[in-house]
Amino acid sequence: MTKIRLIVGLLAALTAWAESGQRAGESREFDGMEFVWVPSGEFPMGSASPEARDNEQPVTQVRISRGYWLGKYEVTQGEWQAVMGSNPSRFSGCGNCPVEKVSWDDAQEFIRRLHQRAGGARYRLPTEAEWEYAARAGTSGDRYSGNLDAIARYGEGLDGSTHPVGRKEPNAWGLHDMLGNVYEWVQDWYGGYPGGTVTDPQGPDSGSSRVFRGGSWFSPARNCRASYRYDFSPGARNFILGVRLLRTE
Repeated sequence: MTKIRLIVGLLAALTAWAESGQRAGESREFDGMEFVWVPSGEFPMGSASPEARDNEQPVTQVRISRGYWLGKYEVTQGEWQAVMGSNPSRFSGCGNCPVEKVSWDDAQEFIRRLHQRAGGARYRLPTEAEWEYAARAGTSGDRYSGNLDAIARYGEGLDGSTHPVGRKEPNAWGLHDMLGNVYEWVQDWYGGYPGGTVTDPQGPDSGSSRVFRGGSWFSPARNCRASYRYDFSPGARNFILGVRLLRTE
């Protein structure tokens, strides 16, 4: 047991050393896109609030063992066009609006082509845990701000649309539109939470649907919460669905 504790302590120390040059919320540009540093840490994933759905429980204590860079904004139509050569969005003509009508499979192709352009393979979708941890930015409530109108475009219904990224206030780590504007695909297959305490959960090994997070311009307030989760087929496209990238170091 003493040896195990020593190894765990050493790994934690090495992680802290590797991240010592980064500050939470630090912003940096990679390959023409802005990213924000998200440090390692722990948080309660899920919610037991009156607004929570059954699939947000049991609340699970999660440890994120390594920091990462997460897109400061949702991937825009202009960024998607530059990599893919086309713009699938319903609300096209707004290069700084988030790209939408992209499937999970489309997002994987975008990442593949981005790797070809940039060299290496540093980009991917965040896991559910990484997404929710970053959205909360150190908070434990269902939303990272008490004023949803200030941080999210939501509740517009069919008469509404997306708006340019970054217009709403960011969370404490400088991430914009984590709630509202468009839902964001994450990496995981859809499945239940394990409960207890886990480190760097990846979701199920297989499944029939992928998870998306965050609410959208179309959504009611109840869906615009850090813990809200839903799922679609990996090939599904919708004008409420977009993407945000994670970059590893």
